[in-house]
Amino acid sequence: MNQASYFQENPNFNYFQKYLREFVYGGVDGAITTFAVVAGAVGANLDSSIILILGFANLFADGFSMSIGAYLSSKTDKENYFKYKNKEYWEVEHTPESEKKEIESIYRKKGFEGTLLQQVVEVIISDRERWVEQMMKEELNMVLDKKNPQLVGLATFLSFIVVGFIPLLMYVYDYFNPTSLNLFWIAGGLTAIAFLVIGGLKSLVNQTNILKSMLESLGLGLAAALVAYYVGSFLEAVLLGS
Repeated sequence: MNQASYFQENPNFNYFQKYLREFVYGGVDGAITTFAVVAGAVGANLDSSIILILGFANLFADGFSMSIGAYLSSKTDKENYFKYKNKEYWEVEHTPESEKKEIESIYRKKGFEGTLLQQVVEVIISDRERWVEQMMKEELNMVLDKKNPQLVGLATFLSFIVVGFIPLLMYVYDYFNPTSLNLFWIAGGLTAIAFLVIGGLKSLVNQTNILKSMLESLGLGLAAALVAYYVGSFLEAVLLGS
């Protein structure tokens, strides 16, 4: 069974998938930005306590910023949808002949003609709600996103915090239980696993090849970490002269 069939035949998973997109992209951003901060700090040879300060400051500040952005984007899309829907209601009410001709034109382009075209048009315009919905979908290419903007923001924030905490996990452990282990490499390994898991989830959201999606996420995370590490190392050499 392919992924598309799986989604169609599993309504409970479809409901779970409703906010999976926000979780995935919040998690991807959280892991990339937090590990980039860690890599940059390690490249600059900063102390573990400084890494924790920078890491947690980034984690909560960026997580909050991203969740607010996701909330406002979702809210704006809904407001925009209803603004145009109210406009369509007004046009259907005050210029029905013009709107009827638009419906005819839309369905004529779909291949309907003659008596069948007129029957379809009459069925559509017989119900004002149906009429407006068709205009929104067919004329304006607008479909209502039924997600709750508050839950969109919350899912984004929680995923950013949860997944973004992974690169800091070993540094937190070392703070309470000092160890001689190489914290950066362990943090990198844990973050790589997080990227692979998030990449797998992303493939479910986009219904793409799971291995490709996992490797893509891992590659992007690695690229961001390398850039941050060498920038940190360069700045340390330039600013501190080491």
